[in-house]
Amino acid sequence: MQESKYTIPFYTEERWQNWINKVKESGFKLDDQDKGAIFVYMEDDVVLACLKIIAKYDNKLLSSEDALKYLNEVKEIVLKKVDPINEDIDMMIESVQLSLIGVFASCECYVEGAFEKKKSLDKLIKSAVKAEEEDNMGAALGYIAEIGANILAGGKISEKALDDVPEGLVAEWLDGIDSISAAMIGDTSYREDEPDEGD
Repeated sequence: MQESKYTIPFYTEERWQNWINKVKESGFKLDDQDKGAIFVYMEDDVVLACLKIIAKYDNKLLSSEDALKYLNEVKEIVLKKVDPINEDIDMMIESVQLSLIGVFASCECYVEGAFEKKKSLDKLIKSAVKAEEEDNMGAALGYIAEIGANILAGGKISEKALDDVPEGLVAEWLDGIDSISAAMIGDTSYREDEPDEGD
């Protein structure tokens, strides 16, 4: 196996397991929203790892093939089934994983260049919702991937467009895209040239 260009991985099994352990120790219950922030941090940590890969790709430090390979490595770690902890925590971890499906689809679409830059993403959101209503989840995820790729390319979603999205998988996936937007605004450290070691 060819040695990775980066000796420090973008994300590790240990890092994900640390989050699972923290969540377990939190004893989270759905009626205790104060402890819910841990799931946001857990998701954001994965999003930042993905954005570091995207930044390397944008800076021509990674080929598209390598970027997709690294994204897949992260995806395989965080989308694996997690052993049950308790009903409330299990539901929240599943929600995080669903959101991250939207993140990975977006990043892959961006690296593959499989999208057109749009001035307005509202139509794509409506198309995703309509596809979910018609039970065409493959098409729905395709629209989500395009939306996220546009966000990575500097696009924005209007708050109004998000208000009209009913609960469901599209809403979960859009939550992941919202995490991408927030991370791009709030944290520029992922644009550094060297990946950091993480926890």
